[in-house]
Amino acid sequence: MNEDVKTEDKVVEKAEKAEIKTEKVEKVTKKYRKPAKKKVCAFCVAGEKTIDYKDVAKIRKYITEKGKILPRRQTGVCSYHQRELSNAIKRARNMALLPYVGD
Repeated sequence: MNEDVKTEDKVVEKAEKAEIKTEKVEKVTKKYRKPAKKKVCAFCVAGEKTIDYKDVAKIRKYITEKGKILPRRQTGVCSYHQRELSNAIKRARNMALLPYVGD
């Protein structure tokens, strides 16, 4: 009978230790995340309606070094100007003003 009591105590201790470990893990994973600052469309601020494909200096900011078009969440451009921008980049590539593939 004493052996049964000892084994039950050991089981209870192990269960308590497991609960303590899970509580510690939950406390560590909770962190405060600061909300990101809202990006403003640079083309809307400048009052531009269309984006010219010949203005390579302006368009080059919105492509990566490899030549890929950056997404809206990175550039902060509104959806209307993002569509205009992607068309302008594609036209500039077709006219050989921008490379299809970067270095």
